Amino acid sequence: MIESLQIGVHNALWFFLAIAVMVAFHEFGHFWVARRFGVKVLRFSVGFSFGPFKPLWKGRGRDGVEYQIGSIPLGGYVKLLDEREGPVAEAALPRAFNRQPVWVRIAVFAAGPLFNVVLAVVFFWLMLMVGVPDMKPVADAPPAGSAAAVAGLHRGDLVVRFNDAPVHTWGELTSRLVKSVLTRQPVTVTVRDAAGGEHQLPLNLERVRTDPQFLGEDLGFIPFQPPIPAVVGAVVPDSPAQRAGLQPGDTVTAVDGKPVAHFQDLQPALAGRGGQQIRLQVQRGAGSLELTVVPTQLISQGQIYVGIGVRPPQHIAADDKMWQDLRIKQQYGPLEALPAALQLTWDTAVMVAEFVYHMVLGDISVRNISGPINTAQVVGASASIGLWDLLRVVAIVSLNLGIVNLLPVPLLDGGQILFGLAEWIKGSPLSERAQMYGQQVGLTLLVLLMGLAFYNDLSRLLG
Repeated sequence: MIESLQIGVHNALWFFLAIAVMVAFHEFGHFWVARRFGVKVLRFSVGFSFGPFKPLWKGRGRDGVEYQIGSIPLGGYVKLLDEREGPVAEAALPRAFNRQPVWVRIAVFAAGPLFNVVLAVVFFWLMLMVGVPDMKPVADAPPAGSAAAVAGLHRGDLVVRFNDAPVHTWGELTSRLVKSVLTRQPVTVTVRDAAGGEHQLPLNLERVRTDPQFLGEDLGFIPFQPPIPAVVGAVVPDSPAQRAGLQPGDTVTAVDGKPVAHFQDLQPALAGRGGQQIRLQVQRGAGSLELTVVPTQLISQGQIYVGIGVRPPQHIAADDKMWQDLRIKQQYGPLEALPAALQLTWDTAVMVAEFVYHMVLGDISVRNISGPINTAQVVGASASIGLWDLLRVVAIVSLNLGIVNLLPVPLLDGGQILFGLAEWIKGSPLSERAQMYGQQVGLTLLVLLMGLAFYNDLSRLLG
């Protein structure tokens, strides 16, 4: 219980820190562009305050803007001078937001999301300079029936090319595979076998499901790992393994009567069996026992998988030659990291857009929508893994924040941009009734979306 509380506090602190940075930069985009066009800014707030929730800090700058940090650390806002929100002195009317040309108002609304994209580029740039540890694209034995197995991929094959492009890391290979599944592009991978021969393997991705819950299993590309003893190194708090009674030091010898030789044998044995009762034969000390466990959906580094919540021993030799031969680290200098960061930002944005598109089509379950609880878990876990992973996750979250805010939903920046475009085409503002109706629809959609995100978070948390 104490360990779970410590993890929760750790995740919450990193989450609020990350959100504060992203929100501050988002609102600074609105602030900076509004000031560039001469619009008067009344308040710049990171976080919200109302009623009994007083600001944690506030002060007024030489520019006359009131700056504050709200006591509710989710979100923020920039308050502009606007006749629709109160009386404006005649001398200040030229600086009122509602008096600005429509293209200026659109630019102010678009600046927040675009600054989130810029922030993502900056964090990816920093990540690439810090260095990203990865694995060589050496494959393990693919699950039977998967696209990789059907194509003829074997344990130990090194993927050297993806279509005509060279492949250097496992992360690079995974990213290209996911993108190809989402766009249904034809794929041929070139592999080098243990004897040094090269073979081209055409992949049939037609039957690969786009839902992240099944995507990895259907593809069948699993990174090769040297054999690890099937010893439980750690048990995740509040996981199915802990509820079943598994303890660090236990050795899993069989799953439903099928022998387990290595730790890597556990995941394939659990795949596709979420919610089912499974019998584990366990060696504990000099004795043996049988435990019943029910696998469920878990999250590791932002990836969803079916498991029970156990980790391998940490003493798997860091100096082991086989492990060292598989490891690779991508690190760039400041100049070469910039175009790589821009490309990574673009690829990630396209992938997010593809996921949203397939979710609208129904190919991807809405259960994959995450809220603040899951985001806090992912951010907290990334902070524990290392600086590079924290930078990666914050960049992705910032990019998602920018994309979501550009959706054409009233109350979001994208909705306000839509209103502005409609006014530009129509030649006059939309009626107050139309805008009010749009705001009500937008509020309803946001409440439903937030409710779904919280429901999904709690479902994952409670198993």
